[in-house]
Amino acid sequence: MAVLNVVIERPPEAVWALLEDGHSYADWVVGTQHIHEVDETWPAVGSCIRFTAGVGRFTIHDTTTVRRLEPGRELELEARGGQFGSARISFDVRPWGKNTLVIIDEHPLRGPTARWHNAVLEVLLRVRNRRMLENLNHAVKNRTFP
Repeated sequence: MAVLNVVIERPPEAVWALLEDGHSYADWVVGTQHIHEVDETWPAVGSCIRFTAGVGRFTIHDTTTVRRLEPGRELELEARGGQFGSARISFDVRPWGKNTLVIIDEHPLRGPTARWHNAVLEVLLRVRNRRMLENLNHAVKNRTFP
């Protein structure tokens, strides 16, 4: 499993505010090119983000669905990836002194990537998620919160 963490020098409320903003995901989720629609109830369980992801002309149009929510603390998503299947992505947001510890846990859930999960896929997930946490850190630090 690709479990990584980052300390963000902002309070947990600032990190959570970004996770609650489904329209912001294209700004920090690696591979996401465009957010087409976010359910009004996001991030309620069952709500979705419709997106385009990929590299160059190789794109997919699919959804990310909230599967579990503990407001202000945990957000678990199922991100669909077209013919590749889906992945479970969990964000755990914890106070860390005056800062925030964010732990991300991602692993293939359904489809070919789940059936053929191996060390190479694990390395790719870790590289992607390290970059995603860096992007999240940058996005939180550069966002103005009320």
